[in-house]
Amino acid sequence: MDTAYLSALAALAGSAVGGLTSLTASLLMQRAQFNAQQRTHYISRRGDLYKDFTEEASNTFADAIEHDVANASKLVRLYALVSWMRVLSSQAVIDEADRVMKRIVETYQSPNKSLRDLVAHDRESDVLDPLRDFSNACRDELRMQEVSPKDR
Repeated sequence: MDTAYLSALAALAGSAVGGLTSLTASLLMQRAQFNAQQRTHYISRRGDLYKDFTEEASNTFADAIEHDVANASKLVRLYALVSWMRVLSSQAVIDEADRVMKRIVETYQSPNKSLRDLVAHDRESDVLDPLRDFSNACRDELRMQEVSPKDR
């Protein structure tokens, strides 16, 4: 074989290897960026869901303290948010959301109270903060998702 051909083949092979290396690196970088965007979107979506639930549950809990007749539309909205959590969230978050729902229903069934009654009743309990455990579970889940994503 002629050295000119050998030299040309070596140059073509080097170009091919360089091109494939560049293409592979580009594809891997795009995949990593896509996964990061997808993870960020997923975390943001759950954060919005938790925010909506917290706001609705707070308002509904306040209504339950003051009234003994449940506001069905508010409860349905809360149950819908919990159903979405069943799709997107960890079991710990779902369990805490269920506890909040149970607490709200129990509060509707109990006698109406004023803020003074609540504070006097039990200063050390979570009477005035029924969402504390739910919020902690959400924070833990979102932090864990940021630190150790599933697709690594």
